[in-house]
Amino acid sequence: MVSVSTRSPAYRGRFAPSPSGPLHNGSLIAAMASFLDARVHRGSWLLRIEDIDTPRVVPGADKTIMHQLSMLGMRWDEDPVWQSQRLALYQDAFDRLSAQGEVYGCACTRQELPQDGPYPGTCSQGLPPGRQPRAWRFRVSQGVECFLDRWQGPQQQDVAATAGDFIIKRADGLWAYQLVVVVDDGEQGMTHIVRGADLLDSTARQRILARHLGIDYPSVMHVPLLLDTAGRKLSKQNHAAAMDLTHPLHTLNQAWQALGFEALTSPGLPVFWETATQRWANRYGP
Repeated sequence: MVSVSTRSPAYRGRFAPSPSGPLHNGSLIAAMASFLDARVHRGSWLLRIEDIDTPRVVPGADKTIMHQLSMLGMRWDEDPVWQSQRLALYQDAFDRLSAQGEVYGCACTRQELPQDGPYPGTCSQGLPPGRQPRAWRFRVSQGVECFLDRWQGPQQQDVAATAGDFIIKRADGLWAYQLVVVVDDGEQGMTHIVRGADLLDSTARQRILARHLGIDYPSVMHVPLLLDTAGRKLSKQNHAAAMDLTHPLHTLNQAWQALGFEALTSPGLPVFWETATQRWANRYGP
């Protein structure tokens, strides 16, 4: 376990797993990077269970994830939160965006949308005759969104051209990830996001949403993904195996090396984390 005597109110980070199964080696990379970055900056590291996509939630997976993190010496600094307990916050944000005229109902089915490219704006000026809204979209303005990623470097994206007006409330009535993550990070006062590179493409959309909600969007760092033998992101959907907790140092070293560092020889978890924190500080510290 890593501890610091004084925490900085200027840094608040988080790890936000989906409880669709136990953590695997790929998800450990993001957990480790976010944990180390918070410790190096003497900040707070929070745990948020992103269980908003209820059809994918596996009962008990949240407790399994917390057990896995604890067994690897990773402790969060505040009580965990569950998105399923924060629905009123998402409704309030939706209502505020609606009051700004930035939200509209969309009747399009998946089959009616192009396979590639942005949403064509079919329902942006009103629903076709006889159609009812299925989902709700956020209206995107023209322009390029620019930001600096601490790992990937300068980024820019024309959201209107690449994604178009995007869904914030799904056809099944569930809140979409793009909305809830922005609301959560704002409400929890997050200053830094460290997560997998697969979410880099979402950042521009989230920055735009945050601006419309009056939220200061956090600094971002998108770390490498772990790929399987077929070159796909290691994920629960691809049946990635749960982390091996019988050999925790080996498991941690796999994630550590995936982040571009040389393996550490440590007699136990405390020394591993102490050494890893020092090495992370040398490369990504203040």
